[in-house]
Amino acid sequence: MSLPRSAPRWALAALVAVAAVLAVVLVANDDEANGGPEAAAAKADWSRQPSSPLSRTEVGGARIGGSIYVLGRFVPGTGDTTDQVARYDVEAGTWELVDPMPVGVNHPAVASFGGRLYVHGGYTADAGLEGEVDLLQRYDPASGDWTQLSPSGVPRAAHVLVPARKRLWAIGGAHQGGAPLRLVQSYDPAGDRWSAGRAMPTAREHIGGAAVGPRIFVLGGRAGGENLAVAERLDTRSGKWAKLPRMRTARSGFGGAAVRGRVVAVGGEELTPGGATIAPVEIYDPRRKRWSKLPPMITPRHGLAVVAAGRSVFALEGGPNPGLAFSPANEMLRVPRKLLRRGR
Repeated sequence: MSLPRSAPRWALAALVAVAAVLAVVLVANDDEANGGPEAAAAKADWSRQPSSPLSRTEVGGARIGGSIYVLGRFVPGTGDTTDQVARYDVEAGTWELVDPMPVGVNHPAVASFGGRLYVHGGYTADAGLEGEVDLLQRYDPASGDWTQLSPSGVPRAAHVLVPARKRLWAIGGAHQGGAPLRLVQSYDPAGDRWSAGRAMPTAREHIGGAAVGPRIFVLGGRAGGENLAVAERLDTRSGKWAKLPRMRTARSGFGGAAVRGRVVAVGGEELTPGGATIAPVEIYDPRRKRWSKLPPMITPRHGLAVVAAGRSVFALEGGPNPGLAFSPANEMLRVPRKLLRRGR
């Protein structure tokens, strides 16, 4: 658009003003279409996947290659603690039961490392939060064998086990009838040895956690009968902890997963009378130091397994209602590429 040289100055000024407004609108629209975290999140969606052969709650899970393992916890009817392990083939969309754990536990911490599955701690009592154990159980998918390894020295449950820098880090959890812990221990799989780490700033249990490189993000949890929105990060190289921006939603009994440098929090339950399971899902960008929302769950659950594969997040089994409820649900969220690229 142009004006003849003879055009009055007021017309030229008006043209400049209109151009400025158009530029602002175009930038805003471009951000909405190509990068704003909230806008990008709105384009994502959850989808239902083949259901688990088992309905359980308070399960643990981890991925090895193209398979997700979901294990232990409570089963419906009796509320007994089970030793069953189910494996989900992500590409084929099929389930199968594999060799059971030597000791069935509920509320364990579960991680994969070196192509093997590790299960730490948990409760052995049926339908109750007592009887913490100090067990480290390892499953080798190649042989189908389970092995009991060196104990950590502290019985606990409702904590996280996260791989980082060739070690497994056991963080937080409950001890002696539910007392929240600040405890941090690391395990060396090569030497079958445990070491003490620097205590977490906030004692809590029923937490979520995930690692991005050498840094472990520990999210939410509960203490004193209340859900927490706290987020803290452990640098496993220096041993130092850092406080992060609080989560959008205080939650416990949920799962965390790392997705291409971001951390996603899924599920949980409210602890107030008449509370419900938690539908909102959120993602943390460490570079921007910011939480953003993702689409809410189709079937909100607590005590579920949350596992990432590429940019997909799977929410498996868990309780659709607070307390002892059960589900075989398997649902997947594809995190938008644009959201993951932003700020990198």
